[in-house]
Amino acid sequence: MALDTGVTCWLMVSALLVMFMTPGVGLFYGGLVRKKNFISMIALSFVCLALASVQWIVIGYSLAFGSDVGGFIGNLDYLGLTGVSAEAGPGGYPPLVFMAFQLFFAAVTITIVTSAVAERIKLSSFIMFSLVWLTVVYCPIAHWAWGGGWAQQLGLIDFAGGTVVEICSGFSALALALVIRQRAGFGEYALEPHNIPIALLGAALLWFGWFGFNAGSALALNSSAVVAFVNTNTAAATGALAWMFASWYRGKPSSLGMVSGAIAGMVAITPAAGFVSPLVAVLIGAVAGVLCYSMMLVRINRKLDESLDAWAIHGMGGLWGTLATGIFAAAAIGGVGGLIEGHTSQFIVNTLAAGAALVYSFGMTFVIGWIIDRTMGLRVTESEEYVGLDICQFGERA
Repeated sequence: MALDTGVTCWLMVSALLVMFMTPGVGLFYGGLVRKKNFISMIALSFVCLALASVQWIVIGYSLAFGSDVGGFIGNLDYLGLTGVSAEAGPGGYPPLVFMAFQLFFAAVTITIVTSAVAERIKLSSFIMFSLVWLTVVYCPIAHWAWGGGWAQQLGLIDFAGGTVVEICSGFSALALALVIRQRAGFGEYALEPHNIPIALLGAALLWFGWFGFNAGSALALNSSAVVAFVNTNTAAATGALAWMFASWYRGKPSSLGMVSGAIAGMVAITPAAGFVSPLVAVLIGAVAGVLCYSMMLVRINRKLDESLDAWAIHGMGGLWGTLATGIFAAAAIGGVGGLIEGHTSQFIVNTLAAGAALVYSFGMTFVIGWIIDRTMGLRVTESEEYVGLDICQFGERA
């Protein structure tokens, strides 16, 4: 097939937008921690980007998108990108471009998990954890949903990563937080954000990058890309408003709440982006804003120090979005109908895949974290935590 320069350009631009989301997460998280840990959170996002870039080329892409092995994992045919061509493939774009696009999905997913270890993780242990996690957790789930694995064979519809990115990262963050335990002083005194404007800037970058994340997942310049583009902004807007009004009911409508709601809305629409109408996106985003705000309150009330709420926003938002996709998918829009249109089997498949991604990501992350904690040790010493990770891990001040 001849090279489609328009589609190839769109995928390359979308890949850059998704890449931009990784430092966006770093800035969002960096603004939410105390000043003495600001650099560490941003630095971890760049560490994730670098590690994922190497792991994906060496083995990750092959494990995720290589020929299916037992419905669970890809084979090693693409090891070191062997056979991944820069010439046009069946979609009119080079497989090498698709590889790069998916690479940045892997990078932003492991970056989201840093929520669980904010202000207390050793850099060396995080590097080891990230490499193992990408290989053992992320790659299999990506293969299940997108690479020809069992979930895709059953008919899972996940447009841009409700299972692969959102459920996977959110529930992994919860498991890792349970292993690494609470920060010193958690629940005893306020651990307040040191720079809310920086966090708002990070959220703005995420909102911007999410257009490539969702619309780019159409892998073409077509109506699905357009619908996904509009739905992304719609769900972000309604998620922001829903969280704002829910929090306003309890006190003041914080700016952090609004942007957290926007992220929750985009998380929830991610699996449904090309399968539902904009009006349904309003509903999905609004429910996500209220749901994720409520889950944050549950997390606080239970004294769980999943520090920056990846579980509440990405985990629970992704779970809702994947189920909502199975409910509201419209055949006239994405070619597949959901429960509302009488396709009960689609809802069952999406529910099964969501549950499997939840259990697998939580369980495997807990095991990986536990092993590293018992061998290398996950967290810094008490005195280093008191000084802050910027100084003790990076030798720098913000």
